[in-house]
Amino acid sequence: MPVEIERRYRIGDFSELVGLNSPTLRYYEKEGLIKPHRTDNGVRYYTDMDAKWVRFLLHLKSTGMTIEQLKRYVKLRAEGDSTINQRIELLEEVRRNFEVEFQQMQDSWTILNDKLDWYKGKMGGHIEDSEQFSDYLQSLNHGYLEER
Repeated sequence: MPVEIERRYRIGDFSELVGLNSPTLRYYEKEGLIKPHRTDNGVRYYTDMDAKWVRFLLHLKSTGMTIEQLKRYVKLRAEGDSTINQRIELLEEVRRNFEVEFQQMQDSWTILNDKLDWYKGKMGGHIEDSEQFSDYLQSLNHGYLEER
């Protein structure tokens, strides 16, 4: 069976692969989130495993995880399985915050669609010209107007 050679990416190619520009990759490196490999003469390079790691970090970041939380997660992960409980606590905190943001986004999505329906209703004659959007929202009773 042929031996598979590990693919190496210079920073420009890796940047395209993961969708982050070179300065951002260097920033992530400076913050300890990623650790590129170095050739014998000091040129940084990345591998496919590094790409998977960066994609995972970007998924965490997309949940609203801050750079500080990412750094904490990376540090805990590097310390091994003895930190699993701490990682669970961190990820549960992120999940709670994400759930709040997700609900707010769902409310915004609903109100955007309601506004479009209201305009289309006015254009189609289904909604009286005198009806205000706020009255229309009240009539829908979606619940997102209430304080959360």
